[in-house]
Amino acid sequence: MIRDELAALADSAYRDFQAKLIPTVAPERVLGVRLPELRRYARDLARRRPDEARAFMAAPLPHVTYDEMNLHGELIGLLAGSADEAFALLDRFLPYVDNWATSDLIRVPAFRSALPAVLGKIRLWAAAEGPRTEYVVRFGVTQLMELFLDDAFEPAQLEVVAAISRPEYYVNMARAWYFSFALIKQAEATLPLFEARPPRLDAWTHNKALQKARESRRVTPEQKAYLQSLKVRSR
Repeated sequence: MIRDELAALADSAYRDFQAKLIPTVAPERVLGVRLPELRRYARDLARRRPDEARAFMAAPLPHVTYDEMNLHGELIGLLAGSADEAFALLDRFLPYVDNWATSDLIRVPAFRSALPAVLGKIRLWAAAEGPRTEYVVRFGVTQLMELFLDDAFEPAQLEVVAAISRPEYYVNMARAWYFSFALIKQAEATLPLFEARPPRLDAWTHNKALQKARESRRVTPEQKAYLQSLKVRSR
């Protein structure tokens, strides 16, 4: 029933566009539900049919379609009453995520009232190893960026992301994204990591983070020139 309802919300033209953005997902698994529509549907399902929503989340994983996976990710944030409940739901779900978009859409309001516990869990996600952990690691990095680069920032958190050594593009893009925001929001603590020689990070992540930071309107021309000077050569 839920899949049929999602299919009724789908836009075939958008499906074709969306499928190109998530190359790790087979195109036939994409229904084409736009994110605002998906979020409205998820909120309605969680509010009006919570038992059905939880039964959907308890079904075997992965779900057949990309859109159902996105719905599951949305429902975690809507239905988790505590950080501990969210941890359990995410530990079951994240190993089945197979693309950056599903990983990145997940938001968990319950996390904001339990930041010390969340930081401990992020450290575990970021250090995950073994099969099906690419998007577990990415999720840890993006949550660190989302929740801990403002008032909750501590310099030691930079090491959580610096210590990740993995070959996957979508992990290292998340690392670069994190460090680009760290360079903007927490420059005093972050710049030494990029000034160090030999470089602390792999060359691709190092240079991509500098590039993304230079693209920000919050960075002055003088700062952009200095960041450019910190580029390193690939080994």
